[in-house]
Amino acid sequence: MNVTKKGIYYILFFPILIIYFEIVIKITLFNSLFNEGFLNMVLFSIPIGLLMYLLSTTFNERENKICFILFTVLLTIIYGSQFVYYNIFSTFLSMYSFIGTSQAMQFWKEIVRAIMKEVIPFLFLLLPLILITIFHKKLNQIFKTDKKLKLKIIGVGVIIQIVIFCIVQNSNDGDLSPHYLYSDSFIIDMSVERFGLLTTERLDCKNIINSFIEKNNEYYGVNNGDVYALGNVTTSSAIADEDIKQELEQEIKYNVMNIDFDTLLKNEKDEEMKDMNEYFSKVEPTNKNEYTGKFKGKNLILITAEGFSPYVVNKNLTPTLYKMYKEGFKFTDFYTPLWGVSTSDGEYVACTGLLPKAGIWSFYRSSENYMPFCMGNQMKAIGYQTFAYHDHYYDYYKRNLSHPNMGYTYKGLGNGLDVRETWPESDLEMIDLTAPEYINERPFHTYYMTVSGHLRYTFEGNYMSYKNKDAVGELNYSDNVKAYLACNIELDKAMESLIKKLEEAGIAEDTLIAISPDHYPYGLELPEISELAGHDVEENFELYKSIFILWSKGMEPVTIEKPCSSLDIIPTLSNLMGIEYDSRLLMGRDIMSNTEPLVMFSNRSWITDKATYNSTTEELKIKNNSSVDADYEEKLSKIVKDKFKYSALILDKNYYAYLFN
Repeated sequence: MNVTKKGIYYILFFPILIIYFEIVIKITLFNSLFNEGFLNMVLFSIPIGLLMYLLSTTFNERENKICFILFTVLLTIIYGSQFVYYNIFSTFLSMYSFIGTSQAMQFWKEIVRAIMKEVIPFLFLLLPLILITIFHKKLNQIFKTDKKLKLKIIGVGVIIQIVIFCIVQNSNDGDLSPHYLYSDSFIIDMSVERFGLLTTERLDCKNIINSFIEKNNEYYGVNNGDVYALGNVTTSSAIADEDIKQELEQEIKYNVMNIDFDTLLKNEKDEEMKDMNEYFSKVEPTNKNEYTGKFKGKNLILITAEGFSPYVVNKNLTPTLYKMYKEGFKFTDFYTPLWGVSTSDGEYVACTGLLPKAGIWSFYRSSENYMPFCMGNQMKAIGYQTFAYHDHYYDYYKRNLSHPNMGYTYKGLGNGLDVRETWPESDLEMIDLTAPEYINERPFHTYYMTVSGHLRYTFEGNYMSYKNKDAVGELNYSDNVKAYLACNIELDKAMESLIKKLEEAGIAEDTLIAISPDHYPYGLELPEISELAGHDVEENFELYKSIFILWSKGMEPVTIEKPCSSLDIIPTLSNLMGIEYDSRLLMGRDIMSNTEPLVMFSNRSWITDKATYNSTTEELKIKNNSSVDADYEEKLSKIVKDKFKYSALILDKNYYAYLFN
């Protein structure tokens, strides 16, 4: 069959349409076009575009026309929704996150605002669909592809797919090489930039399928009929007297548990589990130190504060938070990275000491796993009463599954916590309602996930901002910035009320309070965050510079200047509370230990006390004339990659259940 000129147009329509959408995304969201990912994007777009063409020319004329329009609608929805989502949350929407899209619709005002803010590029994304709607009557000559032409098109598509696959697999230069991003790791933002949005969607689906397979094949520690019950109990293998002596000395010196990795390695048949055992057996544990057990036996209140930031802490505006920061452990170089799938990832990191796995809701996924190092489970095991609260819908992000699994009796809005339903709800009201439930149950450990600091940061769209508007009225900031500060005043009022209740109960000196954000306030534009900072904020590191409040009444103030992050909270608290835990099995480090600090970001950039490494520019900056080895960057980047890899495997393999039976 001879292909007419119009037939050629139809064949090229979907490849060109996809490339057009990708160009709009690249220019608008990444402010670049002809970067190293442009060729990859074009070549990846052609085969999927040809496939859409074939599927829309397989049936009769009417059915072909329907398919043609449906594919155009589908592509418009994919690119349009991702465009809007990125403009709200500063990351792309994972396929896994469609689980929660119905809940996300409560932010419809923010969706409208995001569209209006970028209305011109959004209209460019709608333009093909608009044109097809106007000229749809001219789509009445879409012919049915004969076998000969179909084979030729399939052949061209397969060849191009093989070529681009080979190019990517052989592009192995740099820490974030195309090969690494395509085959070894899934970093959604960088994948979109390097391969295009549609290819990223395909890789995302592949990642979810692999995770599902892993979950159904997960290993529970049963091997050839032997079950290893590890932790405080030694295995049955004989240990020489000298070995026992060395182990006792090591137990005193390091935060480790009695896990016989040698026996595990000897008996393990599964190669992936064997690799994990090999890796964790060689991780350097953190040492016990002068702060080990400093708060042993005391109550612990752990708070993940929504959208909290150091810019909120002010002597006049938030006096209670200011007092806690000044009088407690003062961390001057603390970071809360954004992880790229769900905003609940920040909470997951702070509550588990693990890095989230890309492409899935790690917290929700962890609800089916054994999670012994979450503070709820650790403290419940030593006789503490454990409680958790959230002042928004109790099942948002499936917290009704993840939080009980962390060892808590959990309540939220709609599940026993009767806060008034506003947007957002009041942290102060949550404290006042819940404190009486645990304050006499000593010793207790309570966890809070707050919501008052949530976007939208306007006086019309945020009830907490409106409630506290008068307190910020005279400040010399733009309205959105003032609204952000106003809604966080509610957190300060909540802490004031909490401390007063602890004092009245006579246990303020016997209670440690830890507060950290789930993420930076991405509801503000970068210029607005710079307005708060008083200077232009750098985007790769400084944007994530954060705050960690760790305070107990009457304690001696301590300044900690080493780099640290929310990933370090669980090992640090475990050490302070004098709990037996294994520091090798967490991705964070006890901040008080003498182990070299390491702050990691989703794009594999990192910070230590000696240097910073920006993975996007491949720039290593040495701090304060520090002396580092020639392979320092290579060594640290390998450590970072391994931590992401094995943290995901802990989740996929239910590794803690395997170790501790």
